[in-house]
Amino acid sequence: MVTRIALTGLASAVSVVSLTLTGPAGIRPPEWGIRPLEWGTGPLTVAALPRITYVAHRGGALEVPENSMTGLVAAYERGTAQVLDFDTRLLRDGTPVVFHDETLNRTTYLGGEVRGLDAREWRGVRLRPKDALPGSWRSERPPTVAEVLDRFGGRIVLMLEAKDPRSLDRLAGLIRARGLTRSVFVNSNDPEVARRVHRLGLLTQLWRSARQLRTDRPERWRSYVDLLDVDHRARDADLARAVRSGIRRVWAHTVVTDAQRDRVLALGCDGVITDAPGRLARAGRRGPQRGARP
Repeated sequence: MVTRIALTGLASAVSVVSLTLTGPAGIRPPEWGIRPLEWGTGPLTVAALPRITYVAHRGGALEVPENSMTGLVAAYERGTAQVLDFDTRLLRDGTPVVFHDETLNRTTYLGGEVRGLDAREWRGVRLRPKDALPGSWRSERPPTVAEVLDRFGGRIVLMLEAKDPRSLDRLAGLIRARGLTRSVFVNSNDPEVARRVHRLGLLTQLWRSARQLRTDRPERWRSYVDLLDVDHRARDADLARAVRSGIRRVWAHTVVTDAQRDRVLALGCDGVITDAPGRLARAGRRGPQRGARP
């Protein structure tokens, strides 16, 4: 069941659906589902990533509305991250959508569980941009996973977290159909889910908390984990053990300050997952030019 949350400070006559704000820096509301962008001779893959990689976590949640199409577009156009990260959940009818929480309450004008909606009802959901975000942003529908893959697939590396393991087969189908098996990391906190992702022929990302890393033995996962995603708050020894695990890529989340970034890079991590890619990566190493190919 979906319930409507009161819109504090808005006149009662203004509907949620009709609310619009001006997008930042001339960014226009995206036209979704028309066609994939042109990929040139082939999709950009993880092989093209720079030595130190910056990831826009949920699109860069301190700079743009998280998990929104317009936010992902802004992060892409700014060019300060080489990877776009977003979360995924499954609707009642099996449609994978881009959303973090189990419920709609925190980031939209509605309440209730995401899994209680079908694709038709999803079209009526509108994101509620945070007042603290720089610039001004329009209220928009959260995208589906297919829409994000069609908009960015092959143009930039993507990272999606499968919040619902039941969605793995559907996600795999969407990724394979677009030729993106070497361009999209599929993320989970569960090593067994990561093993399933690997068996599906996808790029496997496993994230671990600082507490989990205290007792983890990451070398046990190196045969099926392509990217180990570690909590920057972990102890130095735990981060160093992750770096020595034999897993090819070790990136740290969720970094928001220069000091946090400098520490994890000094300990050997080769990627930074950040809510502030524009600020953190501006003076850092830039990735390959748009259109570069592995």
